[in-house]
Amino acid sequence: MRQHVDRRHALILRLLGERGTLRVADLARELDVSPVTLRRDVETLAARGRLRRLHGAVVRSEATAEPPSRAADPVRGAVIGMVVPTTEYYYADVVRGAREAVEAHGARLVVALSRYLPGEDGVQADRLLASGAHGLLLTPSWETGSPGPGEGLRITERAVPTVLVERSAPHGHPAAALDRVRSDHAHGAAEAVRHLAALGHRRIALAAQDSPTTAELRRGHEAAVAALGLLPAPAAPPGPASPATEAERFERTFRQLRTAVEEHGVSAAIVHSDVDAIVLVPRLRAHGIRIPGDLAVITYDDEVAGLADLPLTAVAPAKRAVGRRAAELLLSRLAEPSGTREPGQHLDILPELRVRESCGPSLSAASR
Repeated sequence: MRQHVDRRHALILRLLGERGTLRVADLARELDVSPVTLRRDVETLAARGRLRRLHGAVVRSEATAEPPSRAADPVRGAVIGMVVPTTEYYYADVVRGAREAVEAHGARLVVALSRYLPGEDGVQADRLLASGAHGLLLTPSWETGSPGPGEGLRITERAVPTVLVERSAPHGHPAAALDRVRSDHAHGAAEAVRHLAALGHRRIALAAQDSPTTAELRRGHEAAVAALGLLPAPAAPPGPASPATEAERFERTFRQLRTAVEEHGVSAAIVHSDVDAIVLVPRLRAHGIRIPGDLAVITYDDEVAGLADLPLTAVAPAKRAVGRRAAELLLSRLAEPSGTREPGQHLDILPELRVRESCGPSLSAASR
């Protein structure tokens, strides 16, 4: 019997040497032993320093790796599941940053898409876990960037480490206890207001489409206007009760900005997103509004702002850094020894203002 145990231990160590990381459940099936027997083997080998235990998995230790000078990363071979609404536009760089961090540790990133469909992020997360993911990077399809009434209440029930990406939950919500990494969009909007105020603008509008980013943009815009003692811009009239088409939404935004300039003395605007700004600016100019002479413009996202006919000043969230830091945080959770856990982290990453031509010079310099 002793010889059989030794052979099993040797096989476990050989498999770890080949693969780096093994899920305990998969290893029990492969060795055709009960979970209780395998747990006993894992405890014995961990006590000898031959392997390390993670959340539902084991990884090789320095004593297992050959040669000793090439000790494995503790999360080498781990599978990281990532659920995002899309891999286009904004999230392309978020995913790219996460992939770079994961692959730098010898782990693997697997991506699933929710397409903003209600409840689909949970479906995709469970699918990734069933296929062997050791941890999750999760961007739920919350319309306002935070869960609405009844949303996300079961998000902490999965038995793997989970990091929220570009999302947050209010205090008291179960998801508020999760690690999170997000862009500080309120800071980004406030920096845009501060820059425009420094150029001499006193009435600065915000034209933002409905998205998970919008609430934070409004919060930052309003806070900066108040802090700098600026004049409030006219509030946008309420939209239609039923969802507008993209053309109707754009037409409403155009009319609001034109009226704000011509009738309410607005001389600067923050437009979310780049795509809206690239279409709005030529149309405003065609109706006699000079950009930046009559209206200085800063756009939000900086996906394509620099490619516009008139290069647009833009606030650029550090999307790649968000993905990278979220992945690194999740990997650090997986590497924690069994039974230990560092305090949770809520990390906000500040966007960057990139100044181009659409703001123009200061108003005092332009008047000379």
